Amino acid sequence: MAQGTVQVTHTGTSRWRRRTGEYTSLAAALEAAGDGDVLTVAPGTYRENLVLQRAITLRGPEGSPGAVRIAPVDGVPLTVRASAVVQDLHIEGQDSAAPALLVEEGAPELVDLRVMTRSSAGIEVRGGGRPTVRRCTVDNPAGVGIAVVAGGGGVFEECEVVASARSGVTVHDGGHPRLERCRVHHSSGAGLSATGENSSLEAVGCEVYEVRGSGVQITGRATAHLTDCEVHRTTADGVTLDTDAVLTLADCRIHDIPENAVDLRSRSVLTLTRTTVRQFGRNGLSVWDPGTRVDAHQCEISDSTGDYPAVWISDGATAVLESCRVHDVPDALFVLDRGSRADVVDSDLTRVRNTAVSVSDGATAQLDDCRIREAATGAWFRDHGSGGTLSGCTLDDTRTGVIVTKGADPTIERCTVGSPSDAGFYVSADGRGSFLDCRVVDSDGYGFHVIDGCRATLKKCRTERCARGGYEFADGGPGASGSGAVVEDCTSDESGGVRRPAAAQETAVQTSSPSSGLLSAIPGQRTTEQESLVTAAPEPERSARTSQAVLGELDALVGLESVKREVRALTDMIEVGRRRQQAGLKAASARRHLVFTGSPGTGKTTVARLYGEILASLGVLDKGHLVEVSRVDLVGEHIGSTAIRTQEAFDRARGGVLFIDEAYALSPEDSGRDFGREAIDTLVKLMEDHRDAVVVIVAGYTAEMERFLSVNPGVASRFSRTIPFGDYGAEELLRIVEQQAEENEYRLGPGTGESLLKYFTALPKGPTFGNGRTARQTFEAMVERHAGRVAQLTEPSTDDLTLLYPEDLPELP
Repeated sequence: MAQGTVQVTHTGTSRWRRRTGEYTSLAAALEAAGDGDVLTVAPGTYRENLVLQRAITLRGPEGSPGAVRIAPVDGVPLTVRASAVVQDLHIEGQDSAAPALLVEEGAPELVDLRVMTRSSAGIEVRGGGRPTVRRCTVDNPAGVGIAVVAGGGGVFEECEVVASARSGVTVHDGGHPRLERCRVHHSSGAGLSATGENSSLEAVGCEVYEVRGSGVQITGRATAHLTDCEVHRTTADGVTLDTDAVLTLADCRIHDIPENAVDLRSRSVLTLTRTTVRQFGRNGLSVWDPGTRVDAHQCEISDSTGDYPAVWISDGATAVLESCRVHDVPDALFVLDRGSRADVVDSDLTRVRNTAVSVSDGATAQLDDCRIREAATGAWFRDHGSGGTLSGCTLDDTRTGVIVTKGADPTIERCTVGSPSDAGFYVSADGRGSFLDCRVVDSDGYGFHVIDGCRATLKKCRTERCARGGYEFADGGPGASGSGAVVEDCTSDESGGVRRPAAAQETAVQTSSPSSGLLSAIPGQRTTEQESLVTAAPEPERSARTSQAVLGELDALVGLESVKREVRALTDMIEVGRRRQQAGLKAASARRHLVFTGSPGTGKTTVARLYGEILASLGVLDKGHLVEVSRVDLVGEHIGSTAIRTQEAFDRARGGVLFIDEAYALSPEDSGRDFGREAIDTLVKLMEDHRDAVVVIVAGYTAEMERFLSVNPGVASRFSRTIPFGDYGAEELLRIVEQQAEENEYRLGPGTGESLLKYFTALPKGPTFGNGRTARQTFEAMVERHAGRVAQLTEPSTDDLTLLYPEDLPELP
């Protein structure tokens, strides 16, 4: 029963119509009212289902918002089928199969309404409805906030969806609303959703946040245009496009997204202009499938909170980035799979922890006039069929400027690599590539480093001030294809020596000084990334040595007494087992997989190499070669690639030893979305299926390896024993320096040994202490300081040239 009365004011001209009156029910008032009449509803709760079919005004009393409640027990509380005005009402629905406010026809104005309901939709617009909705609030914990469907449209201004069980705003079946300065939050589905052919959504100055689904979801041939909108704090992706969806984002802000900031696939098309994407947990842009395309102009993608590439393009998709900035991310741009393509123009990729541009699995990348700075690797063309062009680009402060491997064949032209810590350009493992008019300046390593007989072409290239030399061409090893590099009209001002490629003796590399570098006899250290590339090449056949000869080399190593005992015990077990089998006796089953624990630089890799050679000499392994890998070599960037990489590493090690350094990194403590577990599972199965083909050694810090084995009991059961490698003492570090000196024809002068003991005793032994590596680095520093001292002598004697004195020791850090 209605509470209160309804005052009707007639504004028409007919003398037959009652001009004013009071009614005890809304239904009676609506029946009496005509076009232009104003119905002012007294405060109260009205349990009626209202239908507005005339151009009237229905409103609550002025100055009392929320005083009038339209709250029937079921059905639609308010249906509008005319260009009416509805203002200052509180609408409640209880029917989960019907909306609370339904607009079916006309262009009504809905102003200052509060819809608090448990209906299928808070406000639904359909058919010929074209309402203007201002300052309305929808709270619907049982269904959709606002639904525009079946050809409906209208404008929503300064409206708010404060809660919904499904999408905050949904558009389908040809709906086409416009949202201005609206807010949608605390939805259990998508914030804004549009689906279906001819469905469209336009939003200006809107905000979507605190939703459990995607912030914006456009699917099934729908289109949307968002301008000056903000999407943040979602549970799923920020923006999702699927199945021929089309979306334009202009001057928008997407941030604080735990998953992909923007994900699109299945022939969807996205255009971004002056839009910022930041603080995302997976990809900033994730682009999949043939026909899917992104065009980004003057956009910024930054501040990733996860371990995934900022821009991911795969399965035949295309992306164009023009005048964009990508920075403070693990990886900037990954392009994968044949048919996938990225075109990047006049853009900046900076502060990238790993690889700025990665091209693999037959994909293509074209970079023009781009700037890459502060990245571990500037650009990496990874494998056969992968290529593209880098033109007019600069790469500064990288570890390696450009890497080309495994048959990749890019064109690099008019590019400059400045201040790389390892190499400007690095080509290995059958990589190819054409390098035209490129420069490398101020490299701490080589300018161009081409190994494995790779068929790279260098024309009109120039190197300046490269510490280890401008050009290094290693001879092609077994299995290397092609005839080596081709070098034409290349120049260098390096003081370090330059070697011609073995298969291209007719192409001269011009240098201003042929003198050898000071420490040319001391090998420099490769980065982990490049070590994995080198080991990917086929291993040379080892010379056959007896187990006793190899054990003799093991015994000659400095320190490691407990390790030597463990290896001898294992060797004795295997040797006796072999002899028992030859005598027709049953041999005990000896598991050969090992765990090495200890700090860096304690000889774990060296012992693993010798262990493999011992097993080969005993006939346990076919080759005994060592393949060293780490997480970066086993874990892929997308689903399925990890198993392939792990299988490839295992196959390279077949007949020898697979040495996994820092194996605990495969099982990080927070591994919810990490692919490392896939590598572990693949490895465990391979170890079981091919138990006699490969010996696996996992290595790392003691505490981390204990956690690794306890978290993965399936791995722990595959290893026979753990061998700890203790830190070297000061005396053992001194012996390593003495060995280094002898190998390089230096001697320790009077008092130098005692000074070295004091130096190593006082040296801080923190987590970055390198043990044997530290000893070698100390020796190299002494040689450098010795050179600075002896270079001042006019006619140095042999003693002057060979003796190292206490003053040659470097300062303590």
